[in-house]
Amino acid sequence: MTLHFMKYRKLSYWISGALVLLSILSLAFRGLNYGIDFSGGIAMEVVPQNAEYTIDKMRSALAEFKPELQVVDGGAVLVRVGLPKGSTDEQQNKRVSEIKNILGENVTYSQVQIVGPKIGGELIRGGILAVLVSFVLMSVYIWIRYRGGYAVGSFVSLLLDFVLMFGFFSITGLEFNQTAIAVILMGIGYSINDKVVNYDRIDENIQKYHKMPMNDLIDLSVNEMLRRTLMTSISTILAMVGLYIFGGLMLRDFAVAMTFSVVMGTATSIYISNVILYHFNLRETKY
Repeated sequence: MTLHFMKYRKLSYWISGALVLLSILSLAFRGLNYGIDFSGGIAMEVVPQNAEYTIDKMRSALAEFKPELQVVDGGAVLVRVGLPKGSTDEQQNKRVSEIKNILGENVTYSQVQIVGPKIGGELIRGGILAVLVSFVLMSVYIWIRYRGGYAVGSFVSLLLDFVLMFGFFSITGLEFNQTAIAVILMGIGYSINDKVVNYDRIDENIQKYHKMPMNDLIDLSVNEMLRRTLMTSISTILAMVGLYIFGGLMLRDFAVAMTFSVVMGTATSIYISNVILYHFNLRETKY
């Protein structure tokens, strides 16, 4: 059975435009939910003094501060707590004292650090720079690898991927931290790989079927690669489901965001990068 993806090419443009508009509006009015890495906060490495004082009890005790807790080497627990914007040194030290009073003698402290707004701002700039550099390098790769409609389709879908990933973090309110930057870069890499595989098959079929209408040729190519595309996507999503269920609270946001990036990358490969090719005479494209 051949699925006719090109039949819905106009609908794909409308849906993509609506998602881009929604993402831009959310970024403009809601912004991103910066994590402690970017907004600043307190990081403590503590060691529970008895087995009964579990990480869940620790999280419950510090619930008013909305902490992030993670088990690290040797049974220690990394506690991270955000700070109000513009906190002074006195307010930061007061928050440290409050946390210590709550945890009491149940833990010992291996390390206490305060990430100030200045450091957080440097991390934001570094993260944005990493995304911009990756975008430029991928764009250069696309231009070297392809020409004409292939380059335009790849570039437009790549730009769409970046906008939708940032929009996803803004709309869902998931914490935007260094892990989020890694998710975006991995998701975009996955998406580009999927587009290259589809483009190679389309180019092969152009050499093989000289008179086949372009919409039929693109549909044929996508259908030939559909099994590979779905198997890759489903296997990755299943791994993310496992992380979400068994990876603990610290990995749930990662699993959710990575699942979205895989679905998004697959969708933009089929309905954006390939659909754009319809508007170009690929049989005259040389690269």
